[in-house]
Amino acid sequence: MDGGEGGRAGTGGVTWRSVLLAFLLLILVAPAAFLGEMVFGTTYMFGSGVPAMAPLAILFLAAALNSKLRRAGLSRGELLTIYGTVLVSAPLVTHGILIWCLSSQAYMHYGARSTPEWERVFLNQIPVWFSPSDTGVIESYFQGATAVPWAAWRMPALAWSSFLLALFLCTLFLVLLVRRQWITHERLSFPIAQVPLELIREQGRTAGLPQGWAFWIGFLISFGILSLSRLSGLFPAIPDVSLTGQILMQWQSTGPMAGLGAWELWLPPAMIAIAYLIPKDLSFSCWFFWLVRIALTVAAIAAGATPQRPEEWWDSTFPAAIYQGGGAVLAVALWTLWVARRHLARAARLALSRPGAGGDDGEPLAYRWVFLGLVASFGYLVWFCWAAGCRPIVAAAIILPIVAYYLVWARLRAETGLGFIPFPLTVDSMIVVPFGSAVFHTREIVTLYSLRWSFFPGFGESFEVCTGSSLEAFKVAEAGRLRSRPLLAAIVAGFVISLAVGVAVVLIGEHHYGFLRTRAAWSGWLTGQMRSNGSQILTTLTTPSRSDTNGVIAMAAGAVVTIALGLLRLRFWWWPFHPVGYLAANCWGMHWFSQAFFAGWLFKSLVIRYGGLALFRRTVPLAIGLIAGDFMSEAAWVLVMSILRAYGLAG
Repeated sequence: MDGGEGGRAGTGGVTWRSVLLAFLLLILVAPAAFLGEMVFGTTYMFGSGVPAMAPLAILFLAAALNSKLRRAGLSRGELLTIYGTVLVSAPLVTHGILIWCLSSQAYMHYGARSTPEWERVFLNQIPVWFSPSDTGVIESYFQGATAVPWAAWRMPALAWSSFLLALFLCTLFLVLLVRRQWITHERLSFPIAQVPLELIREQGRTAGLPQGWAFWIGFLISFGILSLSRLSGLFPAIPDVSLTGQILMQWQSTGPMAGLGAWELWLPPAMIAIAYLIPKDLSFSCWFFWLVRIALTVAAIAAGATPQRPEEWWDSTFPAAIYQGGGAVLAVALWTLWVARRHLARAARLALSRPGAGGDDGEPLAYRWVFLGLVASFGYLVWFCWAAGCRPIVAAAIILPIVAYYLVWARLRAETGLGFIPFPLTVDSMIVVPFGSAVFHTREIVTLYSLRWSFFPGFGESFEVCTGSSLEAFKVAEAGRLRSRPLLAAIVAGFVISLAVGVAVVLIGEHHYGFLRTRAAWSGWLTGQMRSNGSQILTTLTTPSRSDTNGVIAMAAGAVVTIALGLLRLRFWWWPFHPVGYLAANCWGMHWFSQAFFAGWLFKSLVIRYGGLALFRRTVPLAIGLIAGDFMSEAAWVLVMSILRAYGLAG
C-alpha cells in the first residue's frame, strides 16, 4: 500500500487506513443490506443499482464529515479508494446475488412439499452439496426462530462460496484485459463513474463535497422532488410532484393501437442526467430504436398477430424483439473483441514474453497472470458444473454465455450507464432456443436453472453488477490518479471479506427471521422467482422442446443489424445510429426510460447548439448533482423507513 504522504499528494490514495476503513464498512454494509432489503423491505437497491446506493451514500457522508477534520482528514484519493473497494463488493450481500443463491437451492426442497411433481421428477437429481436436504433444516430456514445448523450448511456454503469467488475472479480478469482498451483507447464515457469524481473535491490537505453552485442546484432539485413525492405517500396533504408513474395514455387492448402500449410519465431527474452525460448518438439511438420497436409491433398486430404491448411480446413470432436483442448481445460481445483485437494481441504477446520484459508495468496485474487467472477461474466454473452432473461441453456452454453476458453488460454500463436495463434473453433461453431442451440431460437442466440467480438480467438482480462495478472502480482509479495494483489487492481482499461475512449474515438472518416471514418474501418477487426455477425445471424435463426456428432467425437478424450498425458507424463519422442503442431498445425497461433519454438528448443538443462545448462542460456538475440528489434521497428514505418500521411506526 501507499504511505500516507502518497495518498495526500493525490497520486496514490490506496493507504492502509483507507483500505481498513473500506473493509470495516463492508462488514457493516452486509447486515445493513440484509435488514434493509429482507427484514424492513425499504429498498431493493441497497448495494446495487446505478449508481449503487450504499457506496454512493457512504462516499457522500464521508466527504461531508471529512471536510471538518482538517489535517486529520482523508485525501481525495483515499476517499475514492474507499468508494471503489465498497462499490465492487457491496452488491454481493443483496437479494439478487447471495440471498437468492443460497435461498433458491434450499427452496427446491421446501417447494417440493407442496408440489409433489418436483420430488418425483428431479429432486433426487439435485447434487447433495447444493443445499441441505434435511426437513428440519429446510423448515427452520424458511420459518425461522432457530439457530443456524452449521454442520448441515458447511458443504453447501463452501461450494457456493467457491463458485462465487471463481466467478468474481473470472470476470475481474476479463475486466483487466479490456480495461486499457475501453478507458484509454476507445475513451468510453463512463457516465456513472463521473459521479464520485465530481462529488469529491480537494480542499487543501483534505477533501470534501464540491463547492460549485451548479452541483448543489441539481442536488437540491432532485433531492427535493423525490423527497416530496415519498412524503406525500405518508402525509397526503403534501403535494406529490413526482415525475414518474402518471398514466398519460391507457393501453388499448384491441386493434393495431395495442402495439403502442401504455404511455406512462417516466422522467426521473437522475435518468435524464445520465442521458445528458453520454454521447448524443447513444441517447438518440436508445429512444429512436424504441420507436422502431413500437412501429414493428403495430405492423405485426395489423397483419393479424394477437394484440400485445411492445414490452411484453415474449414469443418468437415477428417482431420477436427480445430475440433480436439476444442476437444483439452476442454480436456486441463479438464486436467488442474484434475492435479490441490489436490490444488483446499485444496483451497476449506481453503474456508470452520473458518475465521482466516490461510493457505492462502500468497495468493492475501483469498480463501473464491475467491470462493464467482467467483460464484457471473459468476452468473451475466449468469443473463445478461438471461435478454437478453436466457433460464437459455442456458445462462450458453454460459458463461461456454467462461470462459473455457480463462482458457486454459492463460495456453497456461503461458506454451508457444502462446497467439498470435487463438483457432481453436470459442465458437459459440463449442455450435452449437454438438447440432445444431435448438434447440436455436431467442434471444439466437442473444445474442450468440452479444457476439462474447468476444470469437473471439487469436491475442489480444478478452477479453481473459486480463486473460493471469492477470496471468502474478502475476508471475512477485512473481518473483519480490512484495506484491500480494496490487497489486491485484491496478489491479482491474486500470481496473475500464481504463473501465470508455475507454468508454468515444470510444464514443467521434467515434462520432467525425465517425467509417466508420477511418483507421480501411478502412482496412476492424473490419467492416467485425461486418457485419459477422449479417450475421451469419441471416443464423443461416433462415437455422437452426442439429448436425454435423463429427464435434463431430473429437472433440472427438482431446480430446482423448490430454488426451492420457498427460497421457503418466506423466508416461514416456522421452516422447517427449506435449499435448499443439498438440493443438497449430491445431490452425490457426501455418503455420507461425512452422518455428520459429523449429529454437528455434534447437538452444536450440544445446546449451544444447554442452554447457550445464550453457551456456543456459547465453544466456537467448540474447533471452530476441530479444523480447524487436522486440516490441520496433514496438512501435517506431507506434510513427513515427502516427506523419507523423497526419501532412499528410504519407499515
